[in-house]
Amino acid sequence: MTATGESGQDRGRRHYQRTLFDGVADLYQAARPGYPAELVEFVVATAGLAAGSAVVEIGCGTGQLTERLAGYRFRLTATDIGPSMIAEARRRLAGQAVEFQASSFEDLAAADASLDLVICGSAFHWIDPEVRFAKSARLLRPGGWLALLSVNDRYDDPVGTDMTAMFTARGDFSGAWVTQAVDAGVIAATGLFGAAVSRTQDQRITRPAATVIGLESTRAAALTWPDDVRREFAEELRQYLGTRTEVPLTLHTSVTMAPVLKGP
Repeated sequence: MTATGESGQDRGRRHYQRTLFDGVADLYQAARPGYPAELVEFVVATAGLAAGSAVVEIGCGTGQLTERLAGYRFRLTATDIGPSMIAEARRRLAGQAVEFQASSFEDLAAADASLDLVICGSAFHWIDPEVRFAKSARLLRPGGWLALLSVNDRYDDPVGTDMTAMFTARGDFSGAWVTQAVDAGVIAATGLFGAAVSRTQDQRITRPAATVIGLESTRAAALTWPDDVRREFAEELRQYLGTRTEVPLTLHTSVTMAPVLKGP
């Protein structure tokens, strides 16, 4: 057991799972939702950012959040552990002034006190616990901010309940569609950041049934299964949705952010 309370088995499992998304980068690009402009605007205004501000995005995936950030003309570095994810993000943002790095946050080379914002969308829980907050605080300049976003799909019942049953029947529901958001209390407990502020947005949407099947196949839980089990799951979900062309749900997006505390 580490000092953070994570067992060696849990650590190994987390390190393994976080590499799996790279194998479905094209599906991830096609199916994963983006982030509301209003919440990104809230981050930018709260952190007092302007063109030229130094920003690092952790776990950019195929660029869903990066696309929002790029429009502000920051000195933006977007990182992800997966080379295929980075390649998709580069294609998505071709011509935009973004530096992409295929690197974990643990291995990211950046100067201390050099950043105005460290931002992460739905990926902070994949970073080693002893690194997440400590390195973020170290890289931020005085007055810099950490911003953590999450997006959760809340399917209407009975679809939500029935889909949960499909996951749990295969023995592993962890890492499915409820992203592990980081709340203000967790940030405060580190002693590295000031008072946190939060904002949420709920949006009613309908998602094409084919997109639902693709999206649910990119969950960490599903990616952990053997290929035949994942195909079986996708087929069961396809048959369950039947003639539905669209699936209604609530897209719940949140951001929690806090300023770094720097000593004199």
